[in-house]
Formats: sequence, structure tokens, C-alpha cells
Amino acid sequence: MESIPLSELELRRQRCRALLRNHLDNAEGLMVFSRVNIYYLTGTMGNGLLWLPMEGRPVLLCRRGLERARIEAGATRMFPFRTYRDIRRILEDAGSPLPRNVAVEMNGLSWTLGEKLMKDLPDQNFIPGDQVLSMTRSVKSPWELDKMRRAGEKHDRCLCRLLPDLLSAGMSESQIAYTVWNVFFSEKHQGILRMNNFGEEVFLGHVSVGDSANYPSVYNGPVGLKGIHPAIPHMGSDDVIWRKGSPLTCDVGFMLEGYQTDKTQVYWLGDSASIPDKARRAHDFCSDVQNWIAERLKPGAIPSELWAHCAAWAQKAGWAEGYMALGGNKVDFVGHGIGLAIDEFPVLAKGFDHPLEAGMVLALEPKIGIQGFGMVGVENTFEVTPNGGRCLTGTDYEIICIRS
Repeated sequence: MESIPLSELELRRQRCRALLRNHLDNAEGLMVFSRVNIYYLTGTMGNGLLWLPMEGRPVLLCRRGLERARIEAGATRMFPFRTYRDIRRILEDAGSPLPRNVAVEMNGLSWTLGEKLMKDLPDQNFIPGDQVLSMTRSVKSPWELDKMRRAGEKHDRCLCRLLPDLLSAGMSESQIAYTVWNVFFSEKHQGILRMNNFGEEVFLGHVSVGDSANYPSVYNGPVGLKGIHPAIPHMGSDDVIWRKGSPLTCDVGFMLEGYQTDKTQVYWLGDSASIPDKARRAHDFCSDVQNWIAERLKPGAIPSELWAHCAAWAQKAGWAEGYMALGGNKVDFVGHGIGLAIDEFPVLAKGFDHPLEAGMVLALEPKIGIQGFGMVGVENTFEVTPNGGRCLTGTDYEIICIRS
């Protein structure tokens, strides 16, 4: 079983502490609750909480799985605990007593547990630390980038080389989704996609035929779909069949060793000449937007400015109605950070004014919904470099034509 190198963990912890000093200068340490962030800082999906002091070794408190944590993250001090009332005593005994001002991962707790924490630790002043955690994770180390590059290569191979030969007219969305899964598993996809936003779920992604891609959606993304069932609005429907004259839009994520890439590929039944002119022009516009942003994914670029330019461009080019989806499905972003979760910091949207940094990884996803037809466009995962965005998920952004 792989272990995160101690040098890698120290790099992450020091970055987190530096951001705490810069953005929460009164915080004297950080308390982390979500399993993904505990993994990020220790190397184990701990069930409990992690205390990261500004100086000294972190302390992991485990409700369950202490034995596993010792195998996977043995360099971290760890102790069992049962209730939040135990935290103060355990940390004092460990030589890392709780200070007055504690930054906390508030998104890692339910409201009920948050209130219990404050009740059991009444002497602490809790400060929101979620933004610091998001910023810490946004810059990927070479160790992380290696995983994402390999994930991206597999992602591209699956959607552009392996899947097309398995697609045909008459398949339902759900049949196509199962086929995508089989292809992904053959390339070592590890069967889970993770989201940061509270309550947000995703399973494989969206497989949408024709106007199904404009079906009302609760998911915070431009591609709609009917899904399997009202209780499972994911993957694709048994009742929606792919036939000539309809695009197939696959917006699906790939996971390798905990890290994800995002990619959308559009397919068409028939030859290229049979693609309607409006759909072709819309797809080409989306490719141009993606390429324009990618050229500017350099350290110092401002996400909100990239978003504003492209939104104005879509308006001027006549695509404003369908740009980033139709009606209530429309989203106010054109890209998002990605890594251990699909939806990471930063977002290419209004209000995101922190400059990009080398090593950030973003999924760019300009798309256009066409009423009565479906959705076209692209999505690929890019690494921020001094020379612009480096695509991790392939370099061919055309609609793939399938012989029916």
C-alpha cells in the first residue's frame, strides 16, 4: 500500500501554516475534521479530527480506525478519543495544548456537531479556516501532479480511443454509462468521485443524449440529465435512446490514486458533414474559449477577469442564451479547480480575485446548450505553468463521429 512521503506531508503542512499566518494572523493552529483533508495532511482517511499547531508535530485523534491510521500515517502522533470533551486533555498530555484562537474546518462538521464542539470547548475562539485549507490544496506538488497527469492520460485514452468503438445507435443513456464505467475500470479508475461542496454528489458523471443535456438539473454544473431515478439523478436514463440527429454528451470524471481529472466529450452518430451548422459553430466557439483561457493559465492571472472576458465574448458572439447552459441550468463559472475533489479552489467566476499560481490545476468547461437539440462544448483539465495551461486530458477537442 502506498504511503505519502513524510517530505510531501511536511511541504503541505508548512504551506498551510504560512497561509494561516497570511490570512488568519490571529489563528494559533488549525483543527481539521473531514476525512479528505485529514488524508491530505496525514496520509490516512482518519475518522476523527486532526490538530495542526503552528509549531510542532500534528496530532490525530481517531474515533475509529486507529490501527489502520498507525499503518498508513505512522509518523503522525495519534490517540483514540470518544467525545469532544476529551480533546483538551489529550492535547495537553501530548504537549500541544489548545490555544485560545483556533481555526477550524467548519465545512467538515454538521451544525449539530459544530454546536457540540463549541459547548465542549467553551474557552476557545473558533475562526473559519476552510478558505485556508482550500488555498493550501489548490497548489499541487510534483508528487500530486504526477498522479493527475497519469489520470489525465488514462481519461483521454478512455473517452477518445477506447469508448468510440463500443458506441452505437439504439443504446440508452444508462447502457452508455455502464459502457463508460467498464472502460474506465479497465484503465484502473478507482470507482469513486469526490465533491467538496456540502450535500453535492456525483456518480461517474453525466451521460446525456440530445435534449436530455438541457433537462432541469440540481447539480452545480451546466450539463443536465434525467438520470436513473429521482432519488439517483446521475449517470443516465434507461428511457433516453441515442439515435441519429442527436449528440451524446459525456461529462465524466476519472479517479486515480485519490486524484481526479474532469473531461467532457461530445459524440455524433454519422459523418462530420451531417452535424448541424449551429451545433458545429457553437462547439467551435467553446473550443476557442477553452484555448483562449488555456493560453492565459499562467501565474498571476486573475480568475474573475478570465470569466468576465469570456462571458462578454459569448454575449458579443450571440451565444449568451445557451452559454454555460440554458435557463435554470445556467452556471456562473467557466472552470474550477480540481484534485482530491472535483470542485476545488479556485473557480473561474466573479469574486475569485486571488492570482493563479504555478501548480494549480483547473478544469475548463465552456459549453453551449441548444434548445431542442442538446449541449455541445468541451471540458479538459489543465495545469497552470509559466507558459500557459498544459492540458492533462488530451489535445483533440473535436466532436467524435460514430458510424451508426
